[in-house]
Amino acid sequence: MEPNLDLITVPAGSIALSDRRTSRRWTVEVAAFRLAAAPVNQALYAEVTGERPSNTRGDLLPVEGVSWWDALQFCNALSAREGRTPAYRLLPADSSLPAHSSSPAHSSSPAHSSSPAHSSRPAHGRFSAGGRVDNEGRLLADGDLLPSDDEPGVLWDRSADGYRLPTEAEWEHACRAGTTEARYGPLDEIAWYRGNSGERIHEPGGKLPNAWGLHDMLGNAWDWCWDVYDAEVYGTYRVLRGGGWFDEQWSCRASVRRRSHPSLRIDDVSFRVARG
Repeated sequence: MEPNLDLITVPAGSIALSDRRTSRRWTVEVAAFRLAAAPVNQALYAEVTGERPSNTRGDLLPVEGVSWWDALQFCNALSAREGRTPAYRLLPADSSLPAHSSSPAHSSSPAHSSSPAHSSRPAHGRFSAGGRVDNEGRLLADGDLLPSDDEPGVLWDRSADGYRLPTEAEWEHACRAGTTEARYGPLDEIAWYRGNSGERIHEPGGKLPNAWGLHDMLGNAWDWCWDVYDAEVYGTYRVLRGGGWFDEQWSCRASVRRRSHPSLRIDDVSFRVARG
């Protein structure tokens, strides 16, 4: 049985990413993949997990108040329910990674908009930058997180056919849908943001989709992505994209990158699933 998801085929392409904070620019080649036309809704999340974490209730509303870890667990549970291979191997905080070889709640100031997490123990050494294999010969993916004494880890099996979060390169490529401007249409026609949302979340479909049929890529709720934001500075913080119903218009642009700790649950943060 297929889940209640409308998966859109996103064509392959090249996307130029940028970070305003560091003035860094880089280009990523994106393979074709499939992305949900809208964020996971509350009805599907409850059906799969038995939980309803959202602050504003409504079956067709995007599920919010979910952490990055919650999103990964949902992806694995949905994959298992559909008979697919889960994309993520979740490692408890006190586990040991198999032997491997190495080589080089909402407020007026949302928790994801600032406030880096500083730790006495650098976190960036726990991340994979690629080029490593475990004792089963599997290449570790960029962003894989090794467990520590107080924080779990995760390995992404890129060969799995199960559901997963998009990378931020996939997300921006899908958001732009071939366009090059800051947005894929006039803001009030495509997005719910502070200027028109009534400071609440809305059901997808109330605004125009982009050219590839994806709704609310900008506004309404931020989307969790797989990627680490900046391990050297912000440790395990993960990338958020898209802007939300509480944000000003400048946050609702295709290139805007935000961050949040993977354990935080915030009422303007949701996620959409990918495959392939």
